[in-house]
Amino acid sequence: MTKFTKLMGATAAALTMGTVAFADGHGCTAEGRLSIIGNEFPAIHSIAALAQTCDGLDAEANLTADHQTLNLPGMQGDPAAYTTAIVANSSIVALINEDVVRPLDDLVAEYGADIPNHMQISVDGNVMAIAFMANAQTLVYREDVLEQVGLEIPTSYEEMLTAAAAIRDAGIMENPLGGAYASGWNLAQEFNNMYIGHGGEFFEPGTANVSVNNEAGVATLEMMKALSEYMSPDFLTHDSNATSAEWEAGNVALMNMWGSRTGVLMDDEGSAEEVYSNTKVAGPLMVGDSGIPATTLWWDGWTVAKNISDEDAAATFQAMAYGVSPALLNDETMGQAVWLIDGFEPQPINEGVLAAVSAGSKPYPMVPFQGLLHTALGAELADFMQGNESAEQALADVEAAYTAAAVEAGFVTQ
Repeated sequence: MTKFTKLMGATAAALTMGTVAFADGHGCTAEGRLSIIGNEFPAIHSIAALAQTCDGLDAEANLTADHQTLNLPGMQGDPAAYTTAIVANSSIVALINEDVVRPLDDLVAEYGADIPNHMQISVDGNVMAIAFMANAQTLVYREDVLEQVGLEIPTSYEEMLTAAAAIRDAGIMENPLGGAYASGWNLAQEFNNMYIGHGGEFFEPGTANVSVNNEAGVATLEMMKALSEYMSPDFLTHDSNATSAEWEAGNVALMNMWGSRTGVLMDDEGSAEEVYSNTKVAGPLMVGDSGIPATTLWWDGWTVAKNISDEDAAATFQAMAYGVSPALLNDETMGQAVWLIDGFEPQPINEGVLAAVSAGSKPYPMVPFQGLLHTALGAELADFMQGNESAEQALADVEAAYTAAAVEAGFVTQ
């Protein structure tokens, strides 16, 4: 069993416990510097805000969609500009490979007695991150629109296409599908989801040799292209934020979206009552006949920079530990994520991620060369999506770009 599957098992167990008593917040004091780099969705905003309340801190946070391009250079200086990076099971690999984050075992021993074992992410025997939430992309749908066209909730991408055609033909919406298909990281992640759903394997067994130019890869791209024909013409510029804006504007009826993003779609801010009251979440979609959900399971967590003083490392650890403690959980924050924190009570908006766990969805691979493939996919698939080349040529370009990078990094030989 991998470390991630151990984590998800612990998560699933925690989610079945129902109401759990937990202590009220006890405050926090930490003398030193705290500088956070991370993504910008509501759960992370809440953590950063609470961590910065610790007395004695010189604290700041940079929460941005560009965090993955900023965290590594921001941690390579000495001292590092950022004392902590909020990461996921994909992005921590690059930071470990570049040796910019420190093992946390000594800090856990001194300051982390209240951090449950299932939140401690170990790599090669060292605690390298503290996880605080689980995440996955699953179906979000407009209940009223599906009722208008007389269709059930889609359970597969094939059924999503049928629903999209029915909605367009009925004159309800011209572009009823949404998706985080922005060229780059987002487009690559949509490929990853769909490719796994088709039963694809990214690498030759036991090696770092890429293997995506195959039947599953072509089927993946063909399905992504078919879906895009029901999306906004600007779909290659739509990340999660832009896709959510389209949803709140009432322009989209079906999409695959992160569980951490669904809370803002179901509240009464930013959209008409007709939209938010009919916004529902469901489990991950299937595709083809593999029987594997077309999504990936993720954890989000935080690290501590290596190139900072021990005083700042201790302050950062204490503040971030407080930020993901039971003191975080209240009526506003409880539904922002599937928390791994003691005291979490599942909310209706969490149903998609919980269904992804129950369905046996695969975790995003944590092999050290996966990031190179993710980058190659993000750079090479846009031409196919724009109709400029075949699926086979796009996948050949992906393999060539990945192999060049993997050779340079020493993962494969020529």
